[in-house]
Amino acid sequence: MENINNFIEQTNLRPTLIDRDIDQLVEEARKYHFAGICVPPFWVKKAKREIGSDTIRLVTVIGFPLGYQMSESKTNEMEIAIANGADELDMVMNVSAFKSGMPWVKIEIAKCAQLAHDSGKPIKIIIETAYLSSDEMITAAKLCQDAGADYVKTSTGFAPSGAKVEDIRLLRSNLANDIGIKASGGIKSLKEACLLIEAGADRIGTSGGVKIMEELAGKRI
Repeated sequence: MENINNFIEQTNLRPTLIDRDIDQLVEEARKYHFAGICVPPFWVKKAKREIGSDTIRLVTVIGFPLGYQMSESKTNEMEIAIANGADELDMVMNVSAFKSGMPWVKIEIAKCAQLAHDSGKPIKIIIETAYLSSDEMITAAKLCQDAGADYVKTSTGFAPSGAKVEDIRLLRSNLANDIGIKASGGIKSLKEACLLIEAGADRIGTSGGVKIMEELAGKRI
């Protein structure tokens, strides 16, 4: 897949992340022409400064990694992230409330989507597929779509499992064509990334973007 770099968001959300890791992310995105980088909220301002005028999308996470913060905390996080220069927001769905059957989940997503869109920013909702049955995945995906999400994202990377081809197929078959899917969590190889894209993923969130590009370069030799 020649243009796989256009799908990749090079990601570093490790708790041991330091300032030079941000520099490295930006340099990798420049070198390989990745779609973007994903960093913790604390590092958004620095990452924006390092990106400068380059067309690298700056993504950050909201309500990470468990999603059960109060909605006011999530919207406050969003406002700060946007002010600091974030281009896209990946928000963790309240799986706890979702499992409880509470209508508040849709209300929260709609409120956060409106805030993002008012600032011209797309929002991705992380539904954490590792904790959902197939039926729950479909329900969660449609809920995100109806509430105004731009993407449904599989995983935080902190759950027991991440992106699976069968989950991407299931999501793609139950979402409108204009709703994107971001596959994330445990994606380390070119083969995995290609299979997920073929299944319907529009973005690949991975810390292994460089390895994937090196694999691709090796196949061209």
